[in-house]
Amino acid sequence: MDDARARAALTAELERIDADAAAHRQGGPLRPDEADRRAVDAADQASRATETMEADLVESTLREQRVRVEAALGRLDSGGYGRCTVCGREVDDERLEARPETDRCRDHAEGR
Repeated sequence: MDDARARAALTAELERIDADAAAHRQGGPLRPDEADRRAVDAADQASRATETMEADLVESTLREQRVRVEAALGRLDSGGYGRCTVCGREVDDERLEARPETDRCRDHAEGR
């Protein structure tokens, strides 16, 4: 993938992440305050605890995605974009199209 196309894909991904984060924040505060906690029964408390955990997971996932995309932009600026950080081989264009932030080839993909 050429640099201009990679930069466009990564910039679009950052915009998507930021839009998702803003939409998530506009969904309203999911973390109940202390007054709310006293006013609800055990079932409501369990439901709110679940909502809080889900909100934390979404926020954490979006932060991690943003870090990976920013790191990919850094590799693009330094000339290391498109190379596997494990073996140094070129990452194929198909993989970069699907995951422009990736820093690993298929042989060293996360979880393998």
